[in-house]
Amino acid sequence: MNQFLLQSSWWIPFYGLLGAILTLPWSAGTIRRTGPRPAAYFNLFMTVVALIHGLILFRATLDQEAQQILIHWLKVADLDLTFALNISSVSTAAMELVNSLSLLAQLFALGYMEKDWALARFFGLMGFFEGAMGGLAISDSLFLSYALLEILTLSTYLLVGFWYAQPLVVTAARDAFLTKRVGDVLLLMGVVALATMAGSLNFPDLYEWTETATLSPLVSTLLGLALIAGPIGKCAQFPLHLWLDEAMEGPNPASILRNSVVVACGAYILIKLQPILILSPVASIALIALGAMTAIGASLVAIAQIDIKRALSHSTSAYLGLVFIAVGTQWTGFALMILFAHAISKALLFMSIGGVIYTTNNQNLTEMGGLWSRMPATTTAFVVGAAGLVGLLPLGGFWALRLGIDDFWNQPLLIAVLLLVNGLTAINLTRVFRLAFLGQPQPKTRRAPEVPWPMAVPMVSLTIVTLLVPLMLQRLELLPDWEYLNKPALLLVVLSGVVGCGMGSAIGLRRNWSRPMQISLRFLQDLLAYDFYVDRFYRLTVVFTVGGLSRLAAWFDRYVVDGAVNLVGLASILSGEGLRYSASGQSQAYLLTILIGVGLLGMLMTWFIW
Repeated sequence: MNQFLLQSSWWIPFYGLLGAILTLPWSAGTIRRTGPRPAAYFNLFMTVVALIHGLILFRATLDQEAQQILIHWLKVADLDLTFALNISSVSTAAMELVNSLSLLAQLFALGYMEKDWALARFFGLMGFFEGAMGGLAISDSLFLSYALLEILTLSTYLLVGFWYAQPLVVTAARDAFLTKRVGDVLLLMGVVALATMAGSLNFPDLYEWTETATLSPLVSTLLGLALIAGPIGKCAQFPLHLWLDEAMEGPNPASILRNSVVVACGAYILIKLQPILILSPVASIALIALGAMTAIGASLVAIAQIDIKRALSHSTSAYLGLVFIAVGTQWTGFALMILFAHAISKALLFMSIGGVIYTTNNQNLTEMGGLWSRMPATTTAFVVGAAGLVGLLPLGGFWALRLGIDDFWNQPLLIAVLLLVNGLTAINLTRVFRLAFLGQPQPKTRRAPEVPWPMAVPMVSLTIVTLLVPLMLQRLELLPDWEYLNKPALLLVVLSGVVGCGMGSAIGLRRNWSRPMQISLRFLQDLLAYDFYVDRFYRLTVVFTVGGLSRLAAWFDRYVVDGAVNLVGLASILSGEGLRYSASGQSQAYLLTILIGVGLLGMLMTWFIW
């Protein structure tokens, strides 16, 4: 039985893809009489099947050695493209996390998008999302992982641009797709280079090659930077971080997955690439530098946002920055722990704010307030999700940050980054909580009801799961014994969260004066609110340069290339017309012309030879 489960493990990602295919008759409008809800039910059913199959597989692989399944796809000469799958407790747990959050997000979407005319198309895209992420969790091949990342990029483009009638949505989808493509192209270069040098793209073979590989400093640096470029784009890290903020234009149920597990897929591939990145010290330094820069910068930017979704999306980039630091310092255990804790807490936070947006039809924090008494379940979900994210004892985020401080105990600068990010996130979440749920009701929140039961059930369920995360970690033996616990690290984590919550509670928040009167404070607020003006910097540099070169190329093509072609055509027409009138019809004249031409050509060739 266990062997059958292992051999059929590749079915699990296909359940989501099958669910997406079953929605096509409704998505394409072939079936209209029943409405789009049957398509949603088909996709939900396949997700439940994937969840049950994955749970049985996880129980079978718990405390067992990892096994590899090889599916040979193409083998020509020295080229061997093989789909390799790694079936272990870690990979199946990651796949179960994807399936669980996907099921909850789809249940949430039943209520959130019940009146949307394209409900079937949305659930079809969610099925592709789920299938690609499930495949990435068990993939043991860089070739297969790259292909699945491309599917994620396409799915992100389609889901962000779901409401394509809105100009801002179209722009956001385009920017998200093109920004990710920059990292994907560089990653493809690294994949091709590895295939040439190592002869295989399966991770075990790459690890063996790494142990004996001797690369020049230049080659190792270029290879390492190419390999980390893809995860930088997928995880919204500087300088490819702007797309996640714009992606908030898409439906909120998709944002639940995007901010919890979709961005984590790029980090998961980065963790698998870590043994290869050891060859490049420059790449490891770049991971630490970019991760620290994004973690601190995104945490600061989040504090100045008044859009409730963007205030949380920037913290996603910040926590993924901590994962980049962990991979750069070779502490992959901390990276996996922070991914797990962040995914659950951030999914719950986005469900909570999704309920707020649904009932108020508003995303502006300055127009909210007093929702705690009207939406108790939503308020509880936000509080529990925030506590689980900022490391308040004893929820999952606390144990993840404590492990990070233990790992970085001899690196005080990295500890400072961890504590600063945790404190700034606590300030931001406390600010959002005060603006949205506390205070006096505003015109748009005065009559806001609690969310309907299709949204409340998954939200309350995930609230309970978030509270049970410490028990899960204890069951998996991931929590340290009390006698071996680093008490100073525990104290630092708790203090950073408490101090952040205290500062967030003490900051003055005035809805009528959203901009400070002092010029210096106004400049600081604008600097953070506009993400350090990075987008304007890109517009003045990269976009301006590419636009100028494009206009130059268009002018050259129109006036030089087309002009030369038109000149040849005109010369042909004029010469043809001239020869038509000079034709006499006498064969001896034609023969004399040919002889003269051949003679002149021979004389010219002879002259060149001499």
